[in-house]
Amino acid sequence: MASSTHPRSGGSTHDRDAWASGGTVFAGVLALVYGVIGVLQGIAGIAKDDVYGTIGDYTYAFDTTSWGWIHLVLGVVVALTGLGILMGATWARFLGVFLAGLVVIANFIWLPYQPLWGLVNIALGVFVIWALATSHASFAD
Repeated sequence: MASSTHPRSGGSTHDRDAWASGGTVFAGVLALVYGVIGVLQGIAGIAKDDVYGTIGDYTYAFDTTSWGWIHLVLGVVVALTGLGILMGATWARFLGVFLAGLVVIANFIWLPYQPLWGLVNIALGVFVIWALATSHASFAD
């Protein structure tokens, strides 16, 4: 079967679509895993455990209990959306882009508490946005 060449990239359209579709599945898995980790982060923050240190004078300072609830609620919604993405639901792809944006913002604000993990989550959130925004394929077909 002949594949068309994408005019900008020089690669075939089929290869690009397959890569983006694989990225969408990966984005769904990442959303599901991030959701579970967010729930665990939330529980640790709500329990007032010594997992997270206190920050001095920080502009976006919340107590760890507040951050715990933010991560817990966001984690549950992101995990459910990840399941929807894996099931091929169109609504989940759109909601996933929105939630990945919220995750990026939340982790930017969360940076002083866990800088390395925050940066990793920001990068993964940007990838999820890209994967969900570029793929037009549904894997439920």
